[in-house]
Amino acid sequence: LAGMYVLTAGIFSVVGTLMSNAVRYELSSAGVRMFAVDCVATYNVLFTLHGLTMIFMFLMPALFSGFGNYFVPIYVGAAEVVLPRINAISYFLLPLGSTLLLHSFIAEFGAAIGWTMYAPLSTNIMTMNTEAVDWVILGLGFLGMSSILGSVNFLGTCMFVGSVSAYRCGIPYIWAIIFTSVMLILTIPIFTGAVLMLAADLHFNCGFYDAALAGDSVLYQHLFWFFGHPEVYILILPGFGIISQCLSTASSKVVFGGQSMILAMGCISVLGTLVWAHHMMTVGLEVDTRGYFSAVTIMIAIPTGTKIFNWLGTYAGTRVSINDVAVWAAIAFVVLFSLGGTTGVVMGNAGMDITLHDTYYIVAH
Repeated sequence: LAGMYVLTAGIFSVVGTLMSNAVRYELSSAGVRMFAVDCVATYNVLFTLHGLTMIFMFLMPALFSGFGNYFVPIYVGAAEVVLPRINAISYFLLPLGSTLLLHSFIAEFGAAIGWTMYAPLSTNIMTMNTEAVDWVILGLGFLGMSSILGSVNFLGTCMFVGSVSAYRCGIPYIWAIIFTSVMLILTIPIFTGAVLMLAADLHFNCGFYDAALAGDSVLYQHLFWFFGHPEVYILILPGFGIISQCLSTASSKVVFGGQSMILAMGCISVLGTLVWAHHMMTVGLEVDTRGYFSAVTIMIAIPTGTKIFNWLGTYAGTRVSINDVAVWAAIAFVVLFSLGGTTGVVMGNAGMDITLHDTYYIVAH
């Protein structure tokens, strides 16, 4: 199943990359439209689907489910994950949900709502057709179920199966998967609730996100980003585990400060779940709220810095062949991640964030 996860993710990564290329071609020359102007929303549709495809159909199935299914049983000393049939269901929900989501592209005019799907844009039935948004919501529901089932599976495998109990396990990748699973189980239901309320707004006029009906569109942003920020750590924590393993293997020694690496991942997971509103500094939060979110956002730099220094400490003093591509890739990851983290500390300040919001500085970060 691990191979099927990675293969499926690879196929959808091609789809996502093609959309990305189309978006870049459109942006590469001002004023000249690449797409036919029968529907001006085409660019926004591609942008929306590119974001959702890369996150839900490529990165999560590959890094979390694919690598996890392959390595977790090996590391804990088990023959198979604890619930193999649930694992199969989890896999088959992936192409199903992905196909439903991508079907929104050919439903009416597509869902030109941005990958964040903010209300009131996504609930305004005057400017768009609801059918495409329904397909997106349905697909995300299936993909969320797939992630939840996989998370339960990995947690059970790490805790109850195999000869190496997770509590005594010093392997960073296992702990990365554990923390990732916990974050998914905590946040995916919130996200599912948010998009179901979106569907209720569209079809039953519930007005959860409509100010005219005593709702609040900022509520959607809170619900979405409470999932959306842990999501970025859900995507990167398995990557952390993989990089630790790569550098450890290349250096022929255990990761420097292994326990502190695991503790750092735990801190990142906890803090990362408590900083969602730093994506919303411009929606009119109170100044003390912004102060809290700024402070905790910048605090995440501490465990992250621990990880960077420990990776460098693992690599330091080793004689590695200059022709070894894997080592270069791991080092490049550390360098690039350091740059991303540095710009993140800059934007953690609410004042800077308000200035830089919706600029290419954010894109680069």
